[in-house]
Amino acid sequence: MSGNQGETMDGDRPAGVCAVIDPERGEHGTMHLHGTLDPASFHRALHRVAETRPGTRHPGPRLVRHAPGLHSVELPAGAQAPVPGAVGLLADLLTAADPAPGSCGAPAGPPCRTLPRTEPVTPLQRRRLADTLAWPGHQAEQLRWRWYGPLDTERLTAAWHAVGERESILRTAFVWDPRPRAVVFDRPVTDVVRHPHATAIRRAALRERERARAFDLRRPAAVRLALLDSGPEDAAAPFTDILLTYHRALLDSWSARLLMRECCRAYLAGGTLPGGPRRPDLGDCARLLTAQDPGPYPGPYPGQDLGPDPGFRHGSVRRPAAPPPLSPPDPGQDPGFGPGSARHRAPSPVPPSFPFSSPPSDPGRGRAAGSGPTGVLRTVLSPARSTHLAHWAARWGVAESSVLQAVWALLRYRAGATAPATVPAPATIGFGLDFPGRGLLLEGIEGVPGPFENALPLTLALHPGLRLPRLLHTLRDVVMDLSAYEWNSAGAPDGAGPGARAGGLLAFDCGPRPETACGDELAAQGIRLEEQEAAGTPAGYALRLRAGHDTRRALVLTCAYDRDLIDSGTVRTLLEHTVRLLRLLPATATAATTVADALALLPPTPTPRVPDGPPARDRDFLVPLRGPLAPAAATVCLLDVPGAPRTGHRELIRHYRGPEALTALRLSAGRHTDHTDALARLARGGGRLVLGGHSGTGALACELARQLTAAGVRPPLVVVGGAHDDPGAPRHLAEVLHRAAARAARP
Repeated sequence: MSGNQGETMDGDRPAGVCAVIDPERGEHGTMHLHGTLDPASFHRALHRVAETRPGTRHPGPRLVRHAPGLHSVELPAGAQAPVPGAVGLLADLLTAADPAPGSCGAPAGPPCRTLPRTEPVTPLQRRRLADTLAWPGHQAEQLRWRWYGPLDTERLTAAWHAVGERESILRTAFVWDPRPRAVVFDRPVTDVVRHPHATAIRRAALRERERARAFDLRRPAAVRLALLDSGPEDAAAPFTDILLTYHRALLDSWSARLLMRECCRAYLAGGTLPGGPRRPDLGDCARLLTAQDPGPYPGPYPGQDLGPDPGFRHGSVRRPAAPPPLSPPDPGQDPGFGPGSARHRAPSPVPPSFPFSSPPSDPGRGRAAGSGPTGVLRTVLSPARSTHLAHWAARWGVAESSVLQAVWALLRYRAGATAPATVPAPATIGFGLDFPGRGLLLEGIEGVPGPFENALPLTLALHPGLRLPRLLHTLRDVVMDLSAYEWNSAGAPDGAGPGARAGGLLAFDCGPRPETACGDELAAQGIRLEEQEAAGTPAGYALRLRAGHDTRRALVLTCAYDRDLIDSGTVRTLLEHTVRLLRLLPATATAATTVADALALLPPTPTPRVPDGPPARDRDFLVPLRGPLAPAAATVCLLDVPGAPRTGHRELIRHYRGPEALTALRLSAGRHTDHTDALARLARGGGRLVLGGHSGTGALACELARQLTAAGVRPPLVVVGGAHDDPGAPRHLAEVLHRAAARAARP
């Protein structure tokens, strides 16, 4: 490899750095760097690698300059040789740096500034990041407030920046080396945009567009604020909608309300917040969870057989053996772990499967053309009916959430009937429940923003003669038992095959409300804040039903659903049946009301089934991108950057001039062996394998190369290109990748 790669690639902007790692060159391999490189950046990168890989510090790799646009990195020999992951991480850091014109001849020196600190990720964050690979369209959630009164954009931006200075979660990004780690930066990135007035239709379009915008998890602030002013039709009471969009790997709804409350306080103080960074923060929680022993779940557990007992007697619940799974579990899975199981073992790293299933949705009911992956439907129970429902629930010693869970269980049960007018046979139903996830013994946990909200599965065995009060009390007790383990992410079924994430997900909003905490102070400045809606995502389920109260104490039901699995008509019917039971049960139900009596309140139309969640595992890991232009002696496979918006490598394919066919490796969490097997088959198909990708794929590519070498495959070349968001990076990477493939073709 030779030649000057320091020419400009985008006007006057110099080319970024591309790294080519060849394990076969030299005793321990070599790394060539093509492009404009600042030696100080090299030392900063070494410092970062040494923080996480102490063995690479003495002696470290040495930088050798051959030409203005060509450097090589000599890797140490012997016991101090860095592991492949460290070499790949070094390549990621060097290729992610912005090129500095005229600095390639600058003298080497010490690190120029303090590097961001590295924190562990929580088990739930690890699962969320895996979900990002499986369901990228299910990870962005929103909260919307309506701000009545004057709103100073600069003051609000300063207030949000002050919140970022205080809360480390707004300065957090992720790196993969090759497993995810959190990186906390010193300064926040503030993303606040104000849009001019528009109609209600445009406001709805903005919400969907903001939800559809992909987050780049390698950059801090996977949280953004969009402001949209009201139009002339609202001149009598002008307002501004504040739309907060966030990624589930960083925040949950409780945390989003916490941040908005802090933002209001900073706004009232002129855009500042007293005190320094918050402690404890999410990093402290991650360290506590790492040392936490989850232990076995105690019995009795949610898989309750409520029995044929026609009377209601507290404590008379009996626990049966687990209903068998309707489909065999995946290898390595524990079918006895989960709700309804006969016994419960300590959670394993492999998520369990649900012991129940639903038939798949009609494949012909996919999303409409031009629509996004997530649909949202919303309905409201009037304040008077909501108050009546709360009072009726209190008479039975339960909360409104227990009533909603009972109603959803009844609908799931009725969906299994052979005909709408018939009473279903005894059956076991199940669905997911969202918990706040803040049951950690850590002082101040209620004020720490982070992704704590956790879904746990629940099952019930229902029959027509079961009395409604007993169902309500059982659900109350089961949820109280589960809440002791709400922080435990091992009990959640993440794509564990058919039946996983069946029945939908229920959530009841809780947590601090900024309009309550700061309402009087805002009113003194002529401002009123009202929460409008919490538009979640399906979260890996076919649908997610979120309930909460608005400022008038009306119960708001918001259903986010996957348009590829369930259509809007089905969701609308489910919402109609849910609201009908919430309205009629408080007016008609007594101590003698049975499940059959409650189902008789529904209309004769069928209650639709809720399909399983989307499959989390890709069966075909290798995706052809472009066929060969001529016979070639090398095989090129491109890797996606974990956590970066998926682009399909369109620009890279357009600029690539080599004759080789281009293939992409579709990543899936926890499938490292499958990835290696797929790449081994590709490599054995012809020629030496070349693994390529943008900055961020280096550690992963080097780890895959190590596994392939251990499997008997010739060590592949690894090519890591410029930053993913650099407009000149695809062309530069395509050129270096072409030269690397030509070199790989030589014996």
